[in-house]
Amino acid sequence: MVCPVSVIIPCYRCAATIDRAVGSVAGQTQLPAEIMLVEDCSADGGKTLAALEHLRERYRGILNIKIIAMEQNGGPGRARNAGWEAASQPYIAFLDADDSWNPRKLELQYGWMSEHPQVVLTGHRSEKIAPESQFPELTDEVVAHAVSRRKFLLSNSIPTRSVMLRREHISYRFDPAKRHSEDYLLWLQIVLIGNAVWQFDAPLAYSYKADYGEEGLSADLWKMEKGELDTYIRVWRERLISFPVLSALWAYSLSKYLRRMVLVFLRRR
Repeated sequence: MVCPVSVIIPCYRCAATIDRAVGSVAGQTQLPAEIMLVEDCSADGGKTLAALEHLRERYRGILNIKIIAMEQNGGPGRARNAGWEAASQPYIAFLDADDSWNPRKLELQYGWMSEHPQVVLTGHRSEKIAPESQFPELTDEVVAHAVSRRKFLLSNSIPTRSVMLRREHISYRFDPAKRHSEDYLLWLQIVLIGNAVWQFDAPLAYSYKADYGEEGLSADLWKMEKGELDTYIRVWRERLISFPVLSALWAYSLSKYLRRMVLVFLRRR
């Protein structure tokens, strides 16, 4: 059975990892209606685009893979927006090209959202696993809980690789000019205007590097921190939070940044 979900995967110089990501979608117990692979003008001599075209042929008849080739590099936010606008399904799910999903992710998440029409967005836990690892089996019942405004202001507890949303209820999009914390800004805007957001306690997605201090956008901790501070300023300017709340969030965010710096230093010793 195919579920009415469009999967959006931004692709930038990902020829080495995109097979794993798409393979985890092909391995779903309930397949999506389409996958939007957005090639973000990778500077790799056409390797990424060739890998995407190879996957489209490989999964022909199994997955409905659509390739969008961006004319210039715009970052993950712009790429996701392009896939979002081209998508045809009422539900949108995001996956990054170097991550993967548990085989039951769409079955469980779409199934729950279809039974709870008041919930606009859901996410779930994610785990870091070794590249050669098998996907962990889900042995316990998957439980969902509401994400409170206060908790979400303190921390982005919903990784992008875990998000599924109802597209007709959301007018916001990723800020295409923002390269760090663009996902957190969007989720905060959705939460702070009063939408119901829930999270599953099960790890239905997997990453293969640490969230902080390794390659990719997360490598530059200070740029990430500035992105988060900018996110708080933006929601304050939209009058979604007060100035005292903004000040407290800045102080808390900076304290988290210092802690991450210490952890990265100890890891590299």
